[in-house]
Amino acid sequence: MKRTIFSKIVLGVALTAVVGATSCSDDFLQDKKNYDNYTSEIYDYYSGANARISDLYQACNPNIQASRTYQFPSMGYADEHSQATEEYSGFSVFVNPQKNLNTVSGTDQCPDYFTYAYQRIRNVNDAIIGIENGKLQTAEKDELLGQAYFLRAWCYYYLWRYYGGVPIVTTVQDPVASSITPRSTARQCFEFICSDLDIAAEKLYARTVQSRWGSDNYGRITTAAAMALKARVMNLWASPLFNRDNEEQRWSDAYTYMTETALPTINASGFGLAYEGNPGLNGAGWRQAFLDLGNNVEGIYVTVYNTQTPDLTPDYQRNNIWHQGARPSNTLGNNGKVPSAMMVDLFPMADGKRPASYDAYSELEASTIAYDAEHPFMNRDPRFYRTFAFPGVYWYFSGDPNTTTGDTCNPYKGDKYILWNYVWYNNPEKYDDPSSGDYWGADNLLDQAKGMYIRKFTDDRKENVNYIFNTAGKSIGFRCDQTSTFEIRYAEVLLNYAEAACMTNNMGVAVAQLERIRARAGYTADNNYGLQANLASSQNACMAAILYERQIEFAYEGKRSEDMRRWLLYDGGANFASIGAKQLTGWGGNTLTWLGFRSLVGQRREDMQFRLKDEYNYTDKESGRTWKPADADKADPKLRDSSNPDKLIQEIGREARDAYAMDLDAKSVAEQQDLLKEFYDKYLVRKTRKGDSYDSSNNQLTMTWQPRYYFFGLTKGNQDKNPTLPQTVGWEDYINNGAAGTCDPLIDVE
Repeated sequence: MKRTIFSKIVLGVALTAVVGATSCSDDFLQDKKNYDNYTSEIYDYYSGANARISDLYQACNPNIQASRTYQFPSMGYADEHSQATEEYSGFSVFVNPQKNLNTVSGTDQCPDYFTYAYQRIRNVNDAIIGIENGKLQTAEKDELLGQAYFLRAWCYYYLWRYYGGVPIVTTVQDPVASSITPRSTARQCFEFICSDLDIAAEKLYARTVQSRWGSDNYGRITTAAAMALKARVMNLWASPLFNRDNEEQRWSDAYTYMTETALPTINASGFGLAYEGNPGLNGAGWRQAFLDLGNNVEGIYVTVYNTQTPDLTPDYQRNNIWHQGARPSNTLGNNGKVPSAMMVDLFPMADGKRPASYDAYSELEASTIAYDAEHPFMNRDPRFYRTFAFPGVYWYFSGDPNTTTGDTCNPYKGDKYILWNYVWYNNPEKYDDPSSGDYWGADNLLDQAKGMYIRKFTDDRKENVNYIFNTAGKSIGFRCDQTSTFEIRYAEVLLNYAEAACMTNNMGVAVAQLERIRARAGYTADNNYGLQANLASSQNACMAAILYERQIEFAYEGKRSEDMRRWLLYDGGANFASIGAKQLTGWGGNTLTWLGFRSLVGQRREDMQFRLKDEYNYTDKESGRTWKPADADKADPKLRDSSNPDKLIQEIGREARDAYAMDLDAKSVAEQQDLLKEFYDKYLVRKTRKGDSYDSSNNQLTMTWQPRYYFFGLTKGNQDKNPTLPQTVGWEDYINNGAAGTCDPLIDVE
């Protein structure tokens, strides 16, 4: 197939100056002004130039959002990318067998991360040019320019990883049709991003390595952040997505950079693996690494938040919305986030090995500990308990959800809160129906009860909380949360290093990084940190172990979808020829085979629920609703006296039930799990709940994938505005009447 050479085609980039002048957080983000209306003199004064840079953080920094946009990456929500992984059920557009993304119609269009991206790039370019030509002292210029160059590199990295080659614009173009820039190749974009990051690292060195930012500036870009992002970029460039021939030099360059430059400087800057050497009880150190505020050694590239409320003047509100969304409704949360049963079932066992029932990684040894799906909390990796919440586990918070609502249905204050989220059904015919919603949840969860909850990132301490608990109304209890979110943390740096080491046959180095990650989670050398013995001698087994470790360590951090794309884990990269793209010749022509990984294509993700066993369910509509102390007719069936169903025995029933609960901060899971298992054995049964959708005939559907989804096409709207825009290979070219695009971003300019 003929391919268009990028250097011969130009792209019209209609750019408009748009600055996100919304409310900001922390000291360096709290100057709320609209910087659309300014003159170049703003760059002659440090206060003005610094405010301009601070405002760019708002426009460019990752922000935790329910959906991914041109501006914000996936940060763990059930967005279109996370729902194309094991983490969440519910077909995203990429794996939905009933959708076929296209670039020419208004229905099922490919996501557009392109249209508005150049607006913020224009603003960054304006700042770079303004500061460089301004009257500031050299040290002040370097401090500000280092941040601007990083933010520009971040914007281009975001585009590059989805489109391959994009226009590289370094000037402030006028928004006219004649403002045109060629679409560059993937290699040119890679080199440009690395160059900007090198400039950022150099200019920030004196300010952030020799003399670190003060606590008032926590969250600003550092030399360490620039180097950590470059290391990630280099690994992506060496990965199968971009490196179809497995050119060894790319891996070698990445390994050398990390060994000789990035890691020594990041370490010298004071960053490290938080709570290394102090894993705490049941992974408490790992939990705490996400909660520490200000100069957190784990957080290399972070977004900071505050606890301000919107009724303040001026408005500096910028809250972390994750915690509010993760908590159950009977804590005044927003009903919680639901992990797929597949994700719960694939976490390692207590010996660090994969469950034998999870055979997606054939290169990895199975655990000798039997996995009991009816009791998924038994004998798991310490991180399991800090990632998920399940019936019968303490999940502390600071506050009383009944304080001002007048509703005494919620039975616990935060310092005594136990999640009892089992359910019961009104109709015996629905007991095992995966689609039925005819159930009621314990402890006032009602129809909002979830079978499992995502606990990760929530502040589950009794004290030293990062939020202000608010009881002014329902579903706002944890709204004012200031916990930072991490785009790059030190654990990722180590696993990126492990990956480059593995692919350059520095196997001992690779395994050493896995050992550090595992040790922080609570594993010890006594069982080789839960790692199998052949990782130092088998490259593909080692790489599979790294990907599995990333899947656990970074669960619900938005990283899994990127790992699946860059390692071609949907189809192994075997189908590029079908769209006329550069074929995969490295890794034996199929990364799935090389890694021993079973694709998600053809599989379903279901959810799970724990319902009361049949003998505890009511079958009439007048009972089995919710727990209220004064209303015996709506009592939890479990809390009724079996010898006298009309009598509510609150004191005895709740006390007896709560005695089974597991407290992660009281004693080891091993000392408590058998008791909780007794409760499940007596009262509960695991039920499969419908996750991925069915068709109109109620047939179960399974995931699909198309090879063109690895690199996005440019939408009809893009081509309408820019008629010279070359279309990505495999996608419909609107300008050429829907013919297949011919521009392969991996083909270098000749």
